[in-house]
Amino acid sequence: MPPILSLRHYNHDQIVHSHEHTQLVFGLRGQLDFEMDGRGSRIQQQQLAVVPSETRHACGSASGSRCLILDIPNDNWLQQRLGHHSEPGRRLLEKPAALHLSPAQSQLVGWLAASPVDDPVISEQGAALLLASLAGGCEPVMQSSPLPLAAIHAHVERHLGHPLEVQDLARLAGLSLPRFHARFVSETGMTPMEFVRRRRVQQGRELLIGTRLAVGEIAARVGYASQSAFTAALSREFGMTPRALRRESLDNRG
Repeated sequence: MPPILSLRHYNHDQIVHSHEHTQLVFGLRGQLDFEMDGRGSRIQQQQLAVVPSETRHACGSASGSRCLILDIPNDNWLQQRLGHHSEPGRRLLEKPAALHLSPAQSQLVGWLAASPVDDPVISEQGAALLLASLAGGCEPVMQSSPLPLAAIHAHVERHLGHPLEVQDLARLAGLSLPRFHARFVSETGMTPMEFVRRRRVQQGRELLIGTRLAVGEIAARVGYASQSAFTAALSREFGMTPRALRRESLDNRG
């Protein structure tokens, strides 16, 4: 179990994981892109993310972010430290959320962040005081709207024959690269580059079946550097070479 209170820095390296305990992430400086249960938010000063136990989440910060982390040991700890505040505290911690802090709560977070949080007395009592304050209520941060998947799909289709960078797709969605990656995985079940790869082989298969273009020409049209790379991709996806796919299609028509 990590310390109850700790200070952490986040950068552009995306973190995707879950943990057995509930965690609160308080923004101190910069912006931390957060993704939980298919919903994205941007945690900054005067905001926090509630990450219930076992909740898979992704986070990253393109320009760097500093946060105060509160790792809650267990329900017994809540009951012992919060007393009559424990029940509203549990309700606060039940669901993933991005919340606004009140001015008083934000001041308390700032004071704790400037304190020696490795001191066990400050850590234990400061965490309990902060949780008791949060149990009194917080306003939710407005959730992100869905990704513009139709526009992203159209962009990919128009540029299959050219190098496609995830950064270009993130820019189209108006998001940082880590946040876009996390949002795309959450909303589609695949990474952006996995989606691009699938569209390349699917379009290549359609051209093989529906046209008489040479295999090398089709490979170039869907973004492969060589016919052999295209053949290998088709074999992995469909278990057949370009020649076999064409022959099967002709046989089915006959």
